[in-house]
Parts: sequence; structure tokens; C-alpha cells
Amino acid sequence: MKMPWMKLIYLAFLFIPLRIQLCYGDLADDYSDDEPAAAAPPPGQDNCNGVFLSYAFTSRSKEYPHVKNVTAQPWAFNSIATIVNVGMEEVKSWKMFVGFQHREILVSATNAIIVDGRGDFPVAVGNGTTLAGYPTTDLMTAIDTAGDYTKMSVQVQFTGTMFGMKEKAIPMPKTIRLANDGWKCPQPTKYPTYMHVCCKKDPKYKKSPKGKYAPRQYGDLNFMYDVLKSYEGSYEAQVTMDNNNPLGRLDHWNLTWEWMRGEFIYSMKGAYTHRMDFSDCIFGLPGQFLKDLDFTQVMNCEKKPVIADLPKERANDTQIGKIPYCCRNGTLLPPLMDASKSRSIFQLRVNKLPPDTAKTVLYPPQRWNITGLLNPTYKCGNPIRVDPTEFPDPSGLQATTSAIASWQVVCNITKPEKKKTKCCVSYSAFYNDSAIPCSTCACGCDDIDTDKCNPNKRVMLLPPDALLVPFINRTAKAKAFAYLKHKTVPKKMPCPDNCGVSINWHLNSDYKTGWTARITLFNWGVQPFEDWFTAIEMKKAFPGYENIYSFNGTKLKSVKNTIFFQGLPGLNYLVAETNGTKRSDPRVPGKQQSVISFTKKQTPKINVRNGDGFPSKVFFNGEECALPDDFPRSAGHSPGVSFIAVVLTAIVTFLLMTDCRH
Repeated sequence: MKMPWMKLIYLAFLFIPLRIQLCYGDLADDYSDDEPAAAAPPPGQDNCNGVFLSYAFTSRSKEYPHVKNVTAQPWAFNSIATIVNVGMEEVKSWKMFVGFQHREILVSATNAIIVDGRGDFPVAVGNGTTLAGYPTTDLMTAIDTAGDYTKMSVQVQFTGTMFGMKEKAIPMPKTIRLANDGWKCPQPTKYPTYMHVCCKKDPKYKKSPKGKYAPRQYGDLNFMYDVLKSYEGSYEAQVTMDNNNPLGRLDHWNLTWEWMRGEFIYSMKGAYTHRMDFSDCIFGLPGQFLKDLDFTQVMNCEKKPVIADLPKERANDTQIGKIPYCCRNGTLLPPLMDASKSRSIFQLRVNKLPPDTAKTVLYPPQRWNITGLLNPTYKCGNPIRVDPTEFPDPSGLQATTSAIASWQVVCNITKPEKKKTKCCVSYSAFYNDSAIPCSTCACGCDDIDTDKCNPNKRVMLLPPDALLVPFINRTAKAKAFAYLKHKTVPKKMPCPDNCGVSINWHLNSDYKTGWTARITLFNWGVQPFEDWFTAIEMKKAFPGYENIYSFNGTKLKSVKNTIFFQGLPGLNYLVAETNGTKRSDPRVPGKQQSVISFTKKQTPKINVRNGDGFPSKVFFNGEECALPDDFPRSAGHSPGVSFIAVVLTAIVTFLLMTDCRH
């Protein structure tokens, strides 16, 4: 069949655009870039006017060892957390809480560090953890960045191990939230493998005076990291620590942190590092980049240096001393005891590596931690950039100078975990011939052989004189006393308390208008305690405190129902444990004691024998001590006192008073 030539031309014109479409695509594609289209924002982000947080579980796989017990089977997991500032206010030093709940152990987290004071990876986070941004600490707004996601958001990729989940179960956290002050977060919206939440500013939150950086915070112990001078490739900084807690204290403090960008300490004044070694620099990155530097003059090249205070005799050393508030052998006292000794300062010179050699590129060390001899446990946050610290002009003029850059680290005292404290308390009373010693393993049993003793057995009652000798010498007394009281003696005796310091609280008397107690401090360790202090919380008896006769006593206003005790001048030294007079004699602890009097005028309804006469908290040098599980009971609370109790009390009091200053 023949087709008219006009129809052929018409069909040809129809096929031309079809061929163009098939060969070259849409006309618009000829002018488009090869980049893929931007991904759509996650559900809920478009409706958020604040900070949008999300958490997405991505994968998990079974780890070795493979076990039949589901709760003990480890699984490797991967997940991603994202934080986006979609509000109108910049977020300074962002912090995010992730409520992990499956005994997770984090192995790594990109673009963030853990700020719970738990140290470096791997770290157990099964009860949840708080992370802070590093190196990106601030989240700018879309308005100030023209929607630049690299400046207004951050993504944290988690890798870790978790336990106790069936093969098809999905290990999601309980919750996620922004942990910065002044923000409120509702419960997150949850899906099987994803959750998100929109956090907004709390309208009731009182804003601090506006500055360029985050406002300063105040905790139990505050650090300032001030950069005083900056050069090409190095800078000079000053570290200031201030003790603000009336019960906080440090003895022989050791400060650690972690360099994150290859920095190292060239020199220090007012402090020193326990390890003085430059070999890590020579064989590490500094040796590759700084080939002309004389490393023999370098103090420390460790990624995690351990820094200590100088001894008193080096205070006037022109090379490493001559720094105000330095050189006290690591002693940091509460302001109540001595305000001039509640601050410590040292300076250091820090060398940097490429690409951070410019004068304006400054990063503080991360993961700060500080410990003492027998002191509270501090948990430190991450360094927060604050407005530069101002100092009086060193020339004496009425002027101030400013640091180039300043960061603040806030540390707070944590409550000791059970069986992990460093001191303990025993109870005794004039109306009972049994003393309740410190609890079994009160300070832990990790360093002893528990095959020979029972770490979970309740303590055995003792005759009061047994408190005067070390635990190793109490076994015979404890057994004899148990037989006398017709008590069962266990085949496996309770383990010792293992505390270096113990405090005995003895109820001395109870009469119509008042009552008295005796407090005795025992030092069972090899280290003496200079300028010691102890504090007691008396919930009901506090208003009736009258006097203490061999110590100085102060009723604290800033700590509820707490009385603060310290040694009198010349009697403020608690000596260490010493050998007995004869080789066969038990070792003798260092002791200090005093009688305390209370009146019942302000507390007429107080029941001294039924627990009101015993402290609810006891502190020694800032550490909260472990208390017994019970207190001595009075049979029927009768006024009559057994003859044996009177005799034993008199003997113990005489022995303690004749040797109370040893």
C-alpha cells in the first residue's frame, strides 16, 4: 500500500521529538548538574521551630562468643543520631542525652565526646549517656548560614556492643533529648527503627547576661582554661581550679585530660607531669612535622598526661615555681577552712601540629578528670567556650587585661556507689554492749581473696574494744562475743570493710535536758591527714547542737542540717597507722576524738535512742562514708543500763582518751 508523501512528512515530525527524548532526555536535563536531588527532610523536621533531634538504628550483627543464653549474647550495632538547629537562636556547646537501655558499650562516636566523666572508649552506657559536640560545638541557624547544613547540624555515628536482645528485636533507646540548660523536650515520637523529637526554648528559663559565648556555670569544682599568649605553632595557657563546695576537698590531686589534635606539653610552671618523657614526640607525629624542634626540652608528649601540683619547697623556684596559688602538694581545701587554699593555679606552654599552627586556631583538651587521695569523686563536663577572663594589669595600673580565649570546665561531686566509698562508720551506745562495725566490703572487696571470707555476709556484732584493733585482729573477739551472745558463728566469716579511715559514733549519754555523743576518727592507712575535717548530717538533732570540746565545730548554713568539724590548731594532724609496742601487738591506728553535746530545748520530741541520735550522713575530707545498716537498740528503751555495758563503755573511753592523739 502506498502512503501519500504529506502523511510521511507528518509522521517524521512526530518521531523527531520522540528521538530527542529517548537519546538526550528532557530538555531541562541538558542544563542540570549531575548532582542528585537533595534528600527530603525527615518526618517532623519541617514543623519544628527549635532543635530537631533524631536517632536511627541501622544494623546489628552477632558477635563472638556465640552463647545459648540470650541475655549474655553480645551484638554489634550501628546507629546514627542527628541534631539540626531549625530555630532562630544559635545553640552554644550543644549536648545530647541518649537513653541507652540494653547494656550498651560504645566503641566509637563520631563528631562527639562523652561528657559523663566515664573516660575514653569503649565505655558502658547502659543507663544512658550525654554527648557533646567535638570539634563542632555550636549549631548556627539557617538564617545566619543561608541554610548551610554543615554549620547548623551535626551527625553522630555510633558503633558499639549491646546485650540481651532476641535476634529480631530492635534495640532502640528509651528517649533522646537536648541536654542544654533552658530547653524543653517532649517525649519523642517513636517508630520501630527511628525516633525524633523537637526541643524548644523554655520561656520560663532566666537568661544570663548576653555575651558572645555561653554564660559561666558554677559547680562544686570549676576549672578555667585561659589562653594568655598565642604564637605560630604554640600557645601559653593558665589553668585555674576553684573549690566552691563547703564539703569539697582534694589532697595530692592528679588532673588528667586528653589532647585531641596531637598537642603536647612543652613546659609547665606551678605543676608537673608524672611522666617526663619526649620519646612519644620523636616517634610520633610531632617528630614528623617539627623536625627542627629540640625535643629534649619537652616535658610530656602523652595523649593523656597526668598532672600534679608542686611540693611546697618548690614554690619559689624561678624556673618552675613563682606562680600564685601553686605549690601546696596538691591540697585544695573548702573555703570555710581557708579561702586562700581553695584555689590552685598552674601555667603551661602547648605546642600544636598542622593544620592547627595558626595563632587563631585554638582547641582546649577534652575529657577532664581529677582525683584525690581520700576525697569525693568528681564528674567533669566538657570544656565550654566562655567570654575571655579578665585579669588585673600586672604593672599595677588601674586596668585589666584579657585572655585571648577562655574555656570553663565544671565538675560536680557524685554520690559514692555502694561498696565503692573510701571511709566507713561504726555505731555504739552506752545502753548496749554490742558495737555495730563498718559494713562488710564497705570500701570494696576487689583487692582481697573472697574465697577465704564472705563478701555478702552481714557484719557480726563486736564488743566495743574490738573497734580499737585492725580487722585482722578482730576474728577471735568476734567469735567469742558471738558465743557469749548465743549467736551463730558462720563457717565463712564476713569480709573486712577495707576502708582506710573509719569513724565511730558513740552515743555517750541521754538525760532529760540533753544528750552527748563521742566521735572518734581512726586512720588505718599509711598516709597521714593534715588539716583533716569531718562533717555530720543530723536530720532531727541539728537544732540542738551545743558544743564540741576537742575540735572546732561550725553549723553550716549552705548544707542542710550539717555540722562541720576540724582539728584545733596544733591538733589538726591525723597520723598514720603505726606498729604496736611489741612485735606481737596489733598495729595501732591514728586516732582523734571529741565529745559533742546537744540540748533538747529546741528538739523536745527527739528520740535519741531510737535513731535520732545517730547521723544520717558522715563525711571525711569531703568523701561521704558508708553507714551501718542499723543502730544499737535499747531493750524497751528503759532508763536502766546493764552493768556490763557501763564497764565496757568506761574501759573503751579510758583507752581512747589516753591515746586519742596518737
